[in-house]
Amino acid sequence: MAQVFQDLVVWQKAHSFVLQVYKTTACYPAHERFGLASQFQRAAVSIAANIAEGFRKKSSIDKLRFMNISQGSLEECRYYILLSKDLNYINEETYKQLTQSIEDTSRLLNAYYNGIKQSRL
Repeated sequence: MAQVFQDLVVWQKAHSFVLQVYKTTACYPAHERFGLASQFQRAAVSIAANIAEGFRKKSSIDKLRFMNISQGSLEECRYYILLSKDLNYINEETYKQLTQSIEDTSRLLNAYYNGIKQSRL
């Protein structure tokens, strides 16, 4: 049983994704510093931050609300990955790495969400 949010595999995967996003966006054009790069970073951080915040919530409804916010931020990041590729800010290899990481995070987040939902029945 997880004692702290850092014990959650879903949070670990989300945090790893955040680190990838920061590393990737550091190479974006300077004019994107306060545009796409910033938006992408904030959305990625929101995934992990909402998992962490929701972890300590007492009610399942509150936990589910924070996991749902994480899911929304995750979908936002899916778009930023695609947009970054289409703008040629990332190459095909980076696109594949980010896509794999977001897919892994999504799968774990959905499983965690469903587990919380089942526990309240």
